[in-house]
Amino acid sequence: MNQTALSSFIWSVADLLRGDYKQSEYGKVILPFTVLRRLDCVLAPTKADVLKEQAAREKAGVDPHPFLLRKAGQGFYNTCPMDLKALLGDQDHIRPNLYAYIQGFSPTARDIFERFEFHTQIERLAKANLLYLVTEKFANIDLHPSRVDNAKMGHVFEELIRKFAELSNETAGEHFTPREVIRLMVNLIFIEDDDVLTPGNAVVRTVYDPTAGTGGMLSVAAEHLLAHNAAARLTLHGQELNDESYAICKADMLIRGQDVGNIVAGNTLSDDGFPAKKFDYMLSNPPFGVEWKKVEKAVRAEHEGKGFNGRFGPGLPRVSDGSMLFLLHLVSKMAPVVNGEGGSRFGIVLNGSPLFTGGAGSGESEIRRYLLENDLVEAIIGLPTDMFYNTGIATYVWIVSNKKPAARKGQVQLIDASGFWQKMRKSLGSKRKEMGETHLKEVTRLFGDFTEADLATVLDADGNEVGRQVLRAGDAEPAVPSGGKLKRAPLSRRFKNEAFGYTTITVERPLHDEAGNIVKFEKGKQKGQPQPDSSLRDTENVPLGEDIRAYFEREVRPHAPDAWIDEAKSKIGYEIPFNRHFYVFEPPRSLHEIDEELKAVSANIMLMLEALAE
Repeated sequence: MNQTALSSFIWSVADLLRGDYKQSEYGKVILPFTVLRRLDCVLAPTKADVLKEQAAREKAGVDPHPFLLRKAGQGFYNTCPMDLKALLGDQDHIRPNLYAYIQGFSPTARDIFERFEFHTQIERLAKANLLYLVTEKFANIDLHPSRVDNAKMGHVFEELIRKFAELSNETAGEHFTPREVIRLMVNLIFIEDDDVLTPGNAVVRTVYDPTAGTGGMLSVAAEHLLAHNAAARLTLHGQELNDESYAICKADMLIRGQDVGNIVAGNTLSDDGFPAKKFDYMLSNPPFGVEWKKVEKAVRAEHEGKGFNGRFGPGLPRVSDGSMLFLLHLVSKMAPVVNGEGGSRFGIVLNGSPLFTGGAGSGESEIRRYLLENDLVEAIIGLPTDMFYNTGIATYVWIVSNKKPAARKGQVQLIDASGFWQKMRKSLGSKRKEMGETHLKEVTRLFGDFTEADLATVLDADGNEVGRQVLRAGDAEPAVPSGGKLKRAPLSRRFKNEAFGYTTITVERPLHDEAGNIVKFEKGKQKGQPQPDSSLRDTENVPLGEDIRAYFEREVRPHAPDAWIDEAKSKIGYEIPFNRHFYVFEPPRSLHEIDEELKAVSANIMLMLEALAE
């Protein structure tokens, strides 16, 4: 059964709930039952051995817990003699027997159903005489990992969550990230680390996601690394605010054999679940454009009280968007580089706002300044629009590292991957595009090569696209058909960190009285100096590498001979005008060409009108 068919089968449970549940409430039943059946199937092969072991250890008077974990071969077990199929044999007592079955799970697994508030749904289903029917439906699905692997199961959960989110007008994108975006991010954070990817090298590394959702990023990271190096060991860590997503993530980690103590519930910004922990790799897709007012008190207290000893020392963004707080949080979790060893790299998905919002001195600018002046930004990759389930806006992957290779030091790579997409056969919410395997490989290669490149598009005589090629330095241009042309657009660019910095200078001009005379200060240190006219005050952004006085004499003085710079108000700022570096000017069509086209259209309209008149 493929992923779509499996999702549809589980979704058919909704037919039973219709009438007794609102559509927006279907997930409260279907999600925990899906998790329950998954765990039920995972434990089925060792069920009998676990029950025997329990009886033997209890008879011996010893704590059976560690022995039962070993027998189950998992990070959890169930000591109830029944399973879901056995529950169907006693229809009259389905409610107490289901409770007993849930209680039979070890504490870590039981917590999952407590997070779902599953007991509330059991009571409600029993009252509506639906509990047996729903249990029967799920008991007949085979969700054993040998039939449905972890990757497919993750897709199923995400598909279900997306459907429930649409029905309840919630934001599905808060829960998960498109898999191809995760794969791209994982490719980029691992590609430069040969020791981790070398087969047979038994390295141990930590991966962390502070906005873990259902665990998709952690799962893909683990699968990717093991596919390249089966001897490597990843320990996965995550924190998630939404209880349902947390429960699903925890269930997935249990089945993967991960320590579920490393999956923490709560708000990452106000209650850091790993206050003393550093990580080798990190991934995050924080919510876009979501205000952080609810945690403002705690965040400001940490910023003002701890400064750079806390997570938010560089500055605070405006309250309307907290995504840059997660960026700072990840920076604070980077493992230090000691004697050339250690260090961290992370990938985070952000919208366009963190690139340029906020002028010099603002919280956003100060955060960018901290990252660039400390040489932490390796690359920023612009993704296609319409890639996410809940938004069609432009998004960007930032790759941040404190262990840059020598060739990258002092530089930032910008990659415009907005044209690397294929149309989906069926839209999912706002998601209409996806990145195919060739797209992922090309972007990964551009990053790995750390080279400048253009995208060459070959057009035929009619202006139709007939081919594309990525051109690096020294590459030969593709052949162009007769009458056609070649369009080149920048694809990958390298910049020095300071290229994104500037000094905002305040340009003052003198205040004049009614007679036209300059008004001067009569007291204080500025006595005899012209008073500035606030209505004529202006600012100029001077690139960091340029002499401010020379810039002023060239750009300002010819237009305002009486102007001066108020040096006390000068501020350093940073912004990353991503689109400006990839903009290609296309000259407008000639007036003759437009005129001829209008004539043709007008003639066609007249012919249609004449046909109607007949």
